Amino acid sequence: MALNTQEISALIKQQLDGFKPSFEVTETGVVTYVGDGIARAQGLEKAMSGELLRFANGSFGMAQNLETNDVGIIILGDFTGIREGDTVTRTGKIMEVPVGEALIGRVVNPLGQPVDGLGVIKTKRTRPVEAAAPGVMQRKSVKEPFQTGIKAIDALVPIGRGQRELIIGDRQTGKTSIAIDAILNQKEQDVICIYVAIGQKESTVRTQVETLRRYGALDYTIVVTASASQPSPLLFLAPYAGVAMAEEFMYQGKHVLIVYDDLSKQAVAYRELSLLLRRPPGREAYPGDVFYLHSRLLERSAKVSDELGGGSITALPFIETQAGDISAYIATNVISITDGQIFLKDNLFNSGIRPALDAGSSVSRVGGSAQIKAMKKVAGTLRIDLASYRELEAFTQFGSDLDAATQAKLNRGRRTVEVLKQPLHQPIPVEKQVVLLYALTHGFLDTVPVQDILTFESQLYDYFDLHHDDLLSHIRETKDLPDEAVLDAAIRSFKAEASYK
Repeated sequence: MALNTQEISALIKQQLDGFKPSFEVTETGVVTYVGDGIARAQGLEKAMSGELLRFANGSFGMAQNLETNDVGIIILGDFTGIREGDTVTRTGKIMEVPVGEALIGRVVNPLGQPVDGLGVIKTKRTRPVEAAAPGVMQRKSVKEPFQTGIKAIDALVPIGRGQRELIIGDRQTGKTSIAIDAILNQKEQDVICIYVAIGQKESTVRTQVETLRRYGALDYTIVVTASASQPSPLLFLAPYAGVAMAEEFMYQGKHVLIVYDDLSKQAVAYRELSLLLRRPPGREAYPGDVFYLHSRLLERSAKVSDELGGGSITALPFIETQAGDISAYIATNVISITDGQIFLKDNLFNSGIRPALDAGSSVSRVGGSAQIKAMKKVAGTLRIDLASYRELEAFTQFGSDLDAATQAKLNRGRRTVEVLKQPLHQPIPVEKQVVLLYALTHGFLDTVPVQDILTFESQLYDYFDLHHDDLLSHIRETKDLPDEAVLDAAIRSFKAEASYK
């Protein structure tokens, strides 16, 4: 059989014309060191800072140190399967986490992977964990109140939407309880909450999740957890993952509350990472950029302009102090970044004053402009009353003969302290807080025995719900006090009927 060369050449030409080369260029390096959640690799000359890298065993890492001869990598997850000589490949992607509505009601790790056993999270949207904070002209001033439902905070250190308010105190002084109560109070307020647990015991996180579920708060909450048993890179990443999830909602025009519990543990994890990466240590062995660690995180909380959707992220970062020392390195750093602090004292907590808020050291730098008119009117003198009461209380320990004016101040102070106490997981709507504080500042509680004040309070709320719902609605809708004569008459009629005595 004769071969037709023309046919064969035509066939070869046809094949060549249709040929499309398919090859993928990847930059691959070699691991030269691995240990303690850190790896070093050579051959990744074009790696970017914060880039996601893939190891031969399927684990991921994040490029941190870009040096002349190698790249310092923090390993995300298990590092026991990585060996020297293994290959590590660039992905070309900056470290990112899944975001969106699908995460609400779920418990996830800092990589956005579910850890609650409820199956995969179906979302295609992602955001980089590191992002630039909104600039000066992209922000609006903080004017809208953020109600925590905690009397002592809403009256003395009011918080506005878009504010960063530090919660600082020793361990076991009720910091987490304040945050959980603030989350519970956002029910039906159209606020999405994100609780970031950093370095907590897994049993503690489980308890908080069950509390949120029991009160129906998990329906609008995302829990991001990097427990104490996790490697330090995950503890370092957790707050950034949380704020990336929050930004997705903020730029959709929604309001978000994010709780960082707590940033002291993140700073310790970052110090560990930095020392392992051979970065120069500074004060208390923290690296020089430990201030920037928290400033670039907390600056991402803002009330953004209408052009960007008008949403907000309100942040409640926690710092744990040692023996009430608020002048420690990390504490002073975060105090200087935030818009005020709520200082909790262990001696107040141990004496039964809960929340154990120290009115003298606690301050809100911008919240005053976000406080509703009604609350401003009734709580205006509260801080001074409390401060003068504390002074008088210390002074009167040395003498017993007191004039009537001093005695009246002491009595008002005792009642103020009692009124500001609040049981756990019972946030109070702002309109009811206003009525109670009005009764206090206008002398209606001066004749009520101190031990009966909590009973008086609960009966007052019930009475107003039943007989004066219109007054509560007026405060809620207009944000101002109703006619004082009407309010006085309502409280007097309650006192005449009350059974608290």
